[in-house]
Amino acid sequence: MPPTRSNLEAGGCCVAGLFMIFDKRKRKSITVLFHRMDMTTCLKSLLLAIQQYRDSRTAQNAAQLQKHVEEVSGLRCDQLLSSGQVLPTECVSGLVELIGNPNTNPALTSSIISLLTQLASDNQSREILHSSYNLTSTLAAVIHCYSSTPGEPLVLQSLQVLQKLTYNTRIFQLTNYIHELIAFLMTNIQSQNDDVVMPCLGLMANLCHDNHSVQSYIKSLDNVKPFYRTLINFLAHNSLTVVVFTLSILASLTLNEKVGEKLFDAKNIHQTFQLVFNIIVNGDGTLTRKYSVDLLVDLLKNSKIADYLTRYEHFSACVSQVLGLLHSKDPDSAAKVLELLLAMCSVSGLRSLLCEVVFKPLGPKLRPGGRKQVAGLDGGRKAECGLALLQWLSSPVEGAESCSLHAMQLLNELLKEALGAEIVPDCMLSFVEMLLPTLLGLLKGLDPAQGDVHLRKHCQRITHVTSLLLILCTKDSTRSLVSQQVSAQLCLSQVESLLSCCYSNSPLTCMPPGSDNDLSQVHVEALLKTLELMNKLRQQVKNMETSFYRMLQDQRIGTPLSLALTSHHREHVHTGLSLLFEATPLPDFPVLVLGESIAANNSYRQREAELSVKRVAVQEVAPPRMSTSVLDSSTGSSKSIHNLVGKMQTGLELQDQVKNSHVSEIIDVYEQKLSAFASKESRLEDLLEAKALALSQADRLIAQYRLQRAQAEAETCKLGSLLKDAERRREDLQGELSSQVLEVARCKADMEELLQHNDKLQQDSEEHQALKGAYNTLLNRFNETERLLKELQTAHISLTKQNDVLRKNHEALQLQQDKMVSVMEEREEEIRSLQSDLQKRNSDISGLRAELRTEKEKVKEKDQERRDLEETVDVLRKELNKTEQARKDASIKASSLELQKSQLEAKMKQKEDELNKHSAMIAMIHSLSSGRAKNDVNLSL
Repeated sequence: MPPTRSNLEAGGCCVAGLFMIFDKRKRKSITVLFHRMDMTTCLKSLLLAIQQYRDSRTAQNAAQLQKHVEEVSGLRCDQLLSSGQVLPTECVSGLVELIGNPNTNPALTSSIISLLTQLASDNQSREILHSSYNLTSTLAAVIHCYSSTPGEPLVLQSLQVLQKLTYNTRIFQLTNYIHELIAFLMTNIQSQNDDVVMPCLGLMANLCHDNHSVQSYIKSLDNVKPFYRTLINFLAHNSLTVVVFTLSILASLTLNEKVGEKLFDAKNIHQTFQLVFNIIVNGDGTLTRKYSVDLLVDLLKNSKIADYLTRYEHFSACVSQVLGLLHSKDPDSAAKVLELLLAMCSVSGLRSLLCEVVFKPLGPKLRPGGRKQVAGLDGGRKAECGLALLQWLSSPVEGAESCSLHAMQLLNELLKEALGAEIVPDCMLSFVEMLLPTLLGLLKGLDPAQGDVHLRKHCQRITHVTSLLLILCTKDSTRSLVSQQVSAQLCLSQVESLLSCCYSNSPLTCMPPGSDNDLSQVHVEALLKTLELMNKLRQQVKNMETSFYRMLQDQRIGTPLSLALTSHHREHVHTGLSLLFEATPLPDFPVLVLGESIAANNSYRQREAELSVKRVAVQEVAPPRMSTSVLDSSTGSSKSIHNLVGKMQTGLELQDQVKNSHVSEIIDVYEQKLSAFASKESRLEDLLEAKALALSQADRLIAQYRLQRAQAEAETCKLGSLLKDAERRREDLQGELSSQVLEVARCKADMEELLQHNDKLQQDSEEHQALKGAYNTLLNRFNETERLLKELQTAHISLTKQNDVLRKNHEALQLQQDKMVSVMEEREEEIRSLQSDLQKRNSDISGLRAELRTEKEKVKEKDQERRDLEETVDVLRKELNKTEQARKDASIKASSLELQKSQLEAKMKQKEDELNKHSAMIAMIHSLSSGRAKNDVNLSL
């Protein structure tokens, strides 16, 4: 039967539906695949266009290259440089080479710089562009080439990119074109062109920041004093960004000089603090806030300025407003604010003030004149400032992890300061109650399947969290709060996961001890902190002691413990020794595994030391290649220095024979020449190192180019064969598609029947699941009831035994009570007879006194008996202390000693009852003796 039009349309709809289902499932992976294919294709085209333009610098090739550069700029280029692939490396090397060529078209250079700016989106990419591709020197050369026209858009663009590249990056003074760049910046800063002044100030602040060589070079220039005057005039500028750039430059250049002492003296420093805090809170953007924070951090490194800040009267209000910035959702701003607070914690006088601000409600609002307040700052006034820290403390592992680590480090410092006081305030305890659920939530989420990067970050977070919990355990009040929140099961699962991660790194054992960034070291540090926390809380948390000793007897604990004991960190060694002290008495502690691991670590360190010595020897035998002219100059300078030294020695030998008054002046001249030659020699050595580095980089680029060429040829052959296979498969699939269209109609009817049958099976499955759930519920209830029955039976047996013991004790006490009652009756009869005798024999005083003396002797005997009983009680108390000590040492066998403890408590109670009875008897005797004494007194009267 031939297919009709309706059957073909239905079949086509079914095929389209199947393709839509496939598209929904695989859409994400296909999108990523196509993106990679587009990026690879664009990079290959870009590399080809670079080679064509390099061979022939025509306008057509320039336009073609600019088109490819713009196409790559339109794609997503995140983490492209850090991927380590050969194709992006070759493209970026070619683009940087074209930028450095002065014959390149300016429009093309601007497009290339825009692409490189897009590539430098993260810190790692910026570091690669600076160190591997030498982009800083190349852009400095571009600026030097167009220095006559500083207002050129290409110059402004280069200045902005350089400011981005050099932020928090050390620039060597001997880098190519750096001296020319510094001269250009100083010249244009003193100009009146506002468009050029701001980027020049920002770049100059980056070059001077924490860079003594650049600072010394600028101070040695002749025009430095006019430059200082221009900077001081900029302090009155209406732009906050210009002001903070200027303050950063002045702080770097003049902080330890007379100009800086006048600028940052006691009269001006409070105004400077007010200005910097206002810029941080009310700055023009994230860039201004970053430079303001860096400025204040640099000022705090000066002890005198740090002391001024401790006495700044508006410090609490300013810090409150700075903490208000943490309520925003910008991770960059939050990271800089936390960095500032950490720098303040390094000053001892500021830590207590920070604790008052963070752990208590905010103070009165600071109102800087002429500036608008940050939006939303008043809304956070009602809450504590510590809540802002909790916001970033629980940030995800991927993304703003630096903010989370900074927040933990800040809380570490603040909690140490707050808990160092004798009395912990109530506001601190309330903050700890809010902090603990957040910290315990951060311990969860350890998943080895997410990769080593996630594991490293999560283990570092575990280490910081457990460090905070250990700090909270230093005080009894906060330790009780921690023990209420932390469970033994949480710590046990954490240790199990960390041990699994440690042993998943290698099939036999953990990796040998390496650097601090080694993944096994990170795991071991987190594991040690968790075990130390379990050791701190083993007496306060239920089942924590059993879990702690169980983990110490695990056979896998030997290798992490050996890494701790052989570590070069003092804290790790101390923690390992304390855990070893607790684990040594345990019967199943893996001592042999620990010894083997320590021996393996020591042999690994010895082997590494031998290899390092061999490497040093090889480097000394085969030095890197360098130019002959530089070698000749260095050898000539060394020979001249040796000649000068010889002349000085001969001059000193002749000094005793010829008394010449000019010898000291000649020696001073030679010393100056020696220092000049030494500086020249150091500069030549730096040049040698730079040349050797450039030579090695050139060799590496040649090898990469050869490898890329071979890969391109192999890939071309492979693509040709793939194209032929694709054409052949297309023809086969075309024939199969016509047959599949005919089968779709039959499949549609079968699918309807299968769907109906599937509905019936689904209903049966739901009924089965309901019955299964009811059965499981009843089974759980039965198991629970049976367990409760067994517990009640054991409790009934123990209570029966206790009842028998109590009944026997009750009978013994009843007999003693009867005896005492009879004794008391006899005593009462004696008292009545004595009273009658006293009434009858008033005249017989001497006889009564004799009887009184006999009664006193009896009282002394009773006192002796009481002292004997007290000594017995002391002996029993010592036995009780010994029993308590034995219970503490034998906590692992606590279940077997529980009955003995109850028996000792029963004996203790019995002895105390006997003691109370004897005390009552002694009191009664005292009352009797006092009654007789009163009667004697009456008779004597």
